[in-house]
Amino acid sequence: MKNLLLLSCAVLLFSGCLEKKKEQPTEPEATQASEVSEEVTPDTLQTEEKKREMEPIAMKIDGSYFKATGTEPFWGLKIYGDKVELQTMEDTITTPPSKAIKAQDGNISMYRIQTEATLMDVIISHKECTNAMSGEVFPYTVTVSYKSTGGDETTVYEGCGSYITDYRLHDIWVLEEMKGTPVSKEDFDGRDLPNMEININDNRFSGFSGCNRMTGSLFYEQDVLRFTQIASTRMACPSMDKETEFLTALQAGTTYKVENNRLFLSNGSEENLLVFKKID
Repeated sequence: MKNLLLLSCAVLLFSGCLEKKKEQPTEPEATQASEVSEEVTPDTLQTEEKKREMEPIAMKIDGSYFKATGTEPFWGLKIYGDKVELQTMEDTITTPPSKAIKAQDGNISMYRIQTEATLMDVIISHKECTNAMSGEVFPYTVTVSYKSTGGDETTVYEGCGSYITDYRLHDIWVLEEMKGTPVSKEDFDGRDLPNMEININDNRFSGFSGCNRMTGSLFYEQDVLRFTQIASTRMACPSMDKETEFLTALQAGTTYKVENNRLFLSNGSEENLLVFKKID
């Protein structure tokens, strides 16, 4: 009887151990997950960077391409394609747009506006500016002066501003043509085509240039787009001529257009240096 009782206890203990073992993940499954993760390489469009959902556009889109604000007193300026809007503590002044007058010795634009009711000058200088109240740093210093037509008193406002990057650029793009010629993976020794993700929230881009990973900044003004401060990894590939040609063309672009799900980069001397296709 005593032996039978001991045997029953042993069976119960053994069964409990089996149940616990079933609940715990096995070591081989964890190893397989690690192996799958290590197989992902940075040279493909299937990287985690491309798999993740595009970051939503954080800024408010209202159709304006330039905004400026100031304090003491508070004021705000918006420039649209079809109007200029100055908002003060007392009033909102809306005028037709004018063509920018560009300074030859610096990145300075002046808009001189004259209507039956208002004379207004808007000067935008590419000079870093800090908002006196929030401490936020902007890339442009702005001066607005206006007076009523026929009046003697001129009101001057000073503040900070920035251009609003075209929301249509906020996407993932893959190279389709280079200098008028369609490209294929064979041009890059079978590797993936150059591609990039543009984020207009911080005016940054990152992607693949044909052999190496790349990242950089966007410089944007109305109808002006430049890819600047480009940095890349330094991996060597069998043939890098096409990557060099691509990066040179990317840095040479100054103007752009977006149509038919494509991004066209050009400059003053060459049309369609690069053509990208939207892929997401």
